[in-house]
Amino acid sequence: MLTAEENDLICRVEGEAPMGKLMREFWLPACLSEEVPSNDCDPVRVRLLGEDLVAFRDSDGRVGIVGEFCPHRRASLFFGRNEECGLRCLYHGWKIDVEGTVLEMASEPPESTFKDKIKHTAYPTREAGGFIWVYMGDKSRMPEFEPPLFAPTPETKVSILKVHVKANWAQCLEGAIDSAHSSSLHSTDMPPAMVGSSTATGTAWQRPSTDKAPRLQPEPTDYGFKYAAIRRPIKNSATHDYVRITHFVAPFTVLIPPNNVYNVSQMNAPTDDENSVLYIIAWTESGPGVDQEAWRKFTRMRVGIELDETYRKVDTRENNYGQDRQKMRLGDFTGISGFPHQDIVMWETMGSMANRTEERLGASDVAIVEFRRTMVKAVREFLEGKPAIGTQASRGPRPGLRSFEGVIPKTTDWRDLGKAGSATAAAAE
Repeated sequence: MLTAEENDLICRVEGEAPMGKLMREFWLPACLSEEVPSNDCDPVRVRLLGEDLVAFRDSDGRVGIVGEFCPHRRASLFFGRNEECGLRCLYHGWKIDVEGTVLEMASEPPESTFKDKIKHTAYPTREAGGFIWVYMGDKSRMPEFEPPLFAPTPETKVSILKVHVKANWAQCLEGAIDSAHSSSLHSTDMPPAMVGSSTATGTAWQRPSTDKAPRLQPEPTDYGFKYAAIRRPIKNSATHDYVRITHFVAPFTVLIPPNNVYNVSQMNAPTDDENSVLYIIAWTESGPGVDQEAWRKFTRMRVGIELDETYRKVDTRENNYGQDRQKMRLGDFTGISGFPHQDIVMWETMGSMANRTEERLGASDVAIVEFRRTMVKAVREFLEGKPAIGTQASRGPRPGLRSFEGVIPKTTDWRDLGKAGSATAAAAE
């Protein structure tokens, strides 16, 4: 278990919180490209690290991420007019561009130079992999933007689900690195089957194992850590293991073991101390993969059906998340449709920021312990003046980094699987 001080160190991101300062050393996912689809489209609210922002695409197609509140009288720019390469506040007509420059002050005399003395909050942005990325740290230390691991080339096929979660970013991310829970919580959506590896059918991810108690073996890396969840396969269990390898790439990305059609990644963007945004990405560099509509249908994360237009769930704690007890009696394990919804119920019912001092961890929680150890160490080293974890040129995530899953001979060292250029890496794509 964690101490209360360690729990705060990992979870809190607002204001002067050390984890929030560490997060600002990275390019963060601010919103989806689809939320700002065209020039002069509607602005979008964004909240990251406890800071209220507005995203907009200007008349030239540039995307800006600026402070939500006008520097004049603090009215919300979300309601402003997006026109002629700037966001114009409705209150007095002040106009802000993507770089935070005040272009016009309609309420000031024409000869006034007041606008030249004011700079509004604005952060650098990049667009890649279906996302708008933002850098909220010290610009003198701004790292070069690199394509996300799930979209190494512009040709990569990427499908994304987005949903707001009423829970701290860390307890959500821990779900992605907890391989043991999938054999119970997701057992209806990820059932055992006589298959050679994880197989996507369009309605389920079949797995070649009935083993619900994996042996977990973590290994620290420069970018975070990786671990293997080793289970008994249905066939050839005397000579083979079913191995699932997960990578945690600090501070908020997880490469989840793939299926036969696409790779899977998860990110948890910290909204504030008690809320986060979950992104789950299905991606492939070859083959058809899965398109956006099919991905959101499979995960029950369709805007206008399971989600409202702001990517918030229709089913919440107030209506018991739509749980169907009759379905449970008929064999559905949870009575909750869609594996991300099943996860979210677990995360949100822990409380907005889980009290980890009251947990009782077991052998299946080795990866959770490794995550916490890694991030507590990373924050403490950052406070000592060392570079943020994984940001040094020699320590960044390796190109071609991949997760892995498959049935392999017991004589194979799992640490050699999933490396760039290896046959096993190619098989996982």
